Amino acid sequence: MRDLLMKSIERNVQLEMVYVAKDGVISQRRIKVLQVGVVSFRAYCDLRKSSRTFMIDNILALVPVISRERIVV
Repeated sequence: MRDLLMKSIERNVQLEMVYVAKDGVISQRRIKVLQVGVVSFRAYCDLRKSSRTFMIDNILALVPVISRERIVV
């Protein structure tokens, strides 16, 4: 997980994340990773519209968001 977080910073890519909070609530979020530490990371969360701190061990799934370009003919 940590490697994918680091690569998203290098490549300036948003991620789609499924995350379990301390209280056990599972949420799906679109994030932009800002900083990665040893056990946690900071990211801008589109759901909350703010910068948040997440625990790496609480990530259930993490995938890059691939934007498609529309071709108008």
